[in-house]
Amino acid sequence: MSALPRSYNPFAEDEEEDVAAAGRGGAERQRYLQQEVLRRTAASADSTSRSLSLLYESERIGVAASEELVRQGEALKRTEQMVDKMDQDLKTSQRHINSIKSVWGGLVNYFKAKPPESKPEQNGAPEYYANSRLKEAMMSSKEQESKYQESHPNLRKLDDSDNDFNKADLVSSVQRDAYPKNQQLRAYHQKIDTNLDEMSSGLSRLKSLALGLQTEIEEQDDMLDRLTKKVETLDVNIKNTDRKVRQL
Repeated sequence: MSALPRSYNPFAEDEEEDVAAAGRGGAERQRYLQQEVLRRTAASADSTSRSLSLLYESERIGVAASEELVRQGEALKRTEQMVDKMDQDLKTSQRHINSIKSVWGGLVNYFKAKPPESKPEQNGAPEYYANSRLKEAMMSSKEQESKYQESHPNLRKLDDSDNDFNKADLVSSVQRDAYPKNQQLRAYHQKIDTNLDEMSSGLSRLKSLALGLQTEIEEQDDMLDRLTKKVETLDVNIKNTDRKVRQL
């Protein structure tokens, strides 16, 4: 018989192998969980970057719409000034027609000095200026144009991916303590926080643009109503003048 100690346990080796296997399995599971956390955090960072890019695109479209609306307001103002000039010329024509119909009026107009030319009456039409709220919103949004170019997938710089990790060195020690110790994970969290802050500011600028557009549209609606009334009055006066000319 082989000499074996009385305390020998034939299952001890199996238990040690199970413990070692369990240790290896735990380490592999921990690595898997770490990779999964990194993967999901990176996906969240990419998602916020895409959302920020869409926000910049919406802001760019809003600025373009604002500029077009301002040009439309200027065109309406020029049209209103032309209608006022036509109304003044029509009044001058009516005065001449009345003098032709009257002999005495014709003699008076012949010897009467020609009145100096004056600017057409505005008839209550103020000078056109885009509202200050819209101007300020447009200026604030135009300052973000460079950020839009950087975030656009076709205009993005090739080294942008490295900037996110380099920004980790710029964070203060107090802020660094609030992030995970892993460098990659910390960089992703910082990128997400930065994108969320930019999205908050972008939404605020979009709100200002929307309010400015609303105010500008309301003012141009009033201008259109005023212009419509002037055109209708001018049309009636033209018909009356034409009738008087035919009666001469």
